[in-house]
Amino acid sequence: MASLEELTELQTRLSADLAAADTVESVDQIATAALGPESLISATRRGLRDVDPEERRQLGKAISEIAGAIEAAVAARRAVLGAAERAEQLATDRYDMTLPGRQPRRGAAHLVMQVWEEVVDIFTSIGYTVASGPEVETAFYNFDALNTPAAHPARLESDTLYVEYGDDPEGVLLRTQTSPVQARWMESHDPPVYIVVPGRVYRRDAVDATHTPVFHQMEGLAVDDNITFADLRGTLSYFIEQFFGPGATQRFVPNFFPFTEPSAEMHTSCHVCDGTGCRTCGGTGWIELLGCGVVDPFVLETAGYDPSQVSGFAFGVGIDRLAMIRYDVPELRYFFDADMRVLEQYR
Repeated sequence: MASLEELTELQTRLSADLAAADTVESVDQIATAALGPESLISATRRGLRDVDPEERRQLGKAISEIAGAIEAAVAARRAVLGAAERAEQLATDRYDMTLPGRQPRRGAAHLVMQVWEEVVDIFTSIGYTVASGPEVETAFYNFDALNTPAAHPARLESDTLYVEYGDDPEGVLLRTQTSPVQARWMESHDPPVYIVVPGRVYRRDAVDATHTPVFHQMEGLAVDDNITFADLRGTLSYFIEQFFGPGATQRFVPNFFPFTEPSAEMHTSCHVCDGTGCRTCGGTGWIELLGCGVVDPFVLETAGYDPSQVSGFAFGVGIDRLAMIRYDVPELRYFFDADMRVLEQYR
């Protein structure tokens, strides 16, 4: 147990140590050594029970005064050093609010979605409505309602992805076109009908430069009084000029589609070489763009319309193909590969 003289000497020594301390951490270490459980002051307090009462009162009072003085000195030194450390930290870590901020990288719509929205905008601007339907479709809407009989090659398993559902192994499938929506729409809407149907479609195609099992298509349908092939040609001509620019010309080549009669393929003049022949058009000056035709009366009857009262036209165009042609993308696979070198070109 320390004497009063030793405690006074301890106080003097700690005062000098505190004055020399230059960090808050060193002040805390001094405080622990002076007042902690293993300190001289704590040991002296524990030894007071072994001295006589008179000496105990004097020594206890002195211990309390010395301990209080040390605590006050520690607190004062900690406050001074803490303020200095905070000031230094503020000076070195100061944030200049006048500096330009770091903007996050902005995303962008995929090129296919950009073309999708542009094509839809062209048709909605002339009064068409956007329609949609299920991607998992029944064979009736995908084939039968569109005048595609059971023996048609499109219904073979080599072309179509069927779904295991129900008793009929070929009754449910992933839609091969967005055309089933036209049958569904006509069932629930009276004419006139002017709709476009963009969406994903599925076919059993191997992946190569121009084929993938999943791609994007847009169906267009118009049903009204006295609709003719001339209305179809005028509508598609307007679309081509809006999408490829003024000066683009078209030609219609006879073809066959089960749900239209007469049917045609529409070709447009190559926008790269202006019809003179290049790699994009294969030297012909023309690019095959879409299939179209006048709606077959059978399709109208199946939907509940009277072919003697109304007529219509329909067309189907690949949205991916439109993007490939206009932006000269050589392979369809580029749209589905997560290659930022390709995708960032069309931000």
